[in-house]
Amino acid sequence: MNSQTQSVRDYLTDLQDRITSTVAMVDGGRFVVDRWKKPAGERLQGQGITQILEDGQVFERAGCGFSHVSGPSLPPSATQHRPELSGAPFEAMGVSLVFHPRNPYVPTVHMNVRMIAATPAGGETVCWFGGGMDLTPYYGFDEDCAHFHTTCKGALDPFGVDKYPRFKKWCDEYFYLKHRDEQRGIGGVFFDDFSELGFDGSFAMMASVGDAFLDAYLPIVDRRKNTPYGERERSFQLYRRGRYVEFNLVWDRGTHFGLQSGGRSESILLSMPPLVSWAYNRQTKKGTPEDRLYRHFLVRREWV
Repeated sequence: MNSQTQSVRDYLTDLQDRITSTVAMVDGGRFVVDRWKKPAGERLQGQGITQILEDGQVFERAGCGFSHVSGPSLPPSATQHRPELSGAPFEAMGVSLVFHPRNPYVPTVHMNVRMIAATPAGGETVCWFGGGMDLTPYYGFDEDCAHFHTTCKGALDPFGVDKYPRFKKWCDEYFYLKHRDEQRGIGGVFFDDFSELGFDGSFAMMASVGDAFLDAYLPIVDRRKNTPYGERERSFQLYRRGRYVEFNLVWDRGTHFGLQSGGRSESILLSMPPLVSWAYNRQTKKGTPEDRLYRHFLVRREWV
């Protein structure tokens, strides 16, 4: 492991610990720590740390995983924008989290920061970064959306005022359920295959996004976690969680990368909610908060 790779790994493991220790205090529960290593002889080699809190007071399921793996050739999901690296040996590391709250008025959140390094035959190692965060409310509030997006913008502005609008648009386009013509949530920021600031600048930008996560999300949790709710809100939350499952299994490149490359499925699928429901052609009544979610929040719009 070279010094650059080690510096990214050190940052990522520290980020995971900072996030899980803070969220554990907010919830009052405890993250179970599962350290794993791929068995010798498998196509993909590596190790990771999966931390997961289940059946908490605030979070029904909160998973935050670190992984560092290497393999003999990049899978198709990683080379669709870099065909010159097809078949190159690689290593990938990242922190990925999805938190599913208990209260339907608290939004689900996703965050991921990662680096991939590949070495083509006869060439130099190429590193690129990716990441972002996005928010998926069940009952939307304008002030929550504005806070989340403002925090994302603040994390990116030091690296160029073009970054937030560019990555916000990318997020809107990425977290979109094509088969339903529907946004997954209210977005945030997303970037991938990023190396244009050089290694140091690109790493710093990725780290700035990771460091902004708690500031972006926890104030929203604090505002909404004690909001009274009943069976109606719970039923709608479980139904909307179905969309989350559909996106992650059908469209998410990170899930595809992990499964295609022979990753650890138990850790890759930590994003799945503990309970979910589907209903055939469920409709919302006009003028209800549920209807407003579709009309006002699950549309591409500017929040800052």
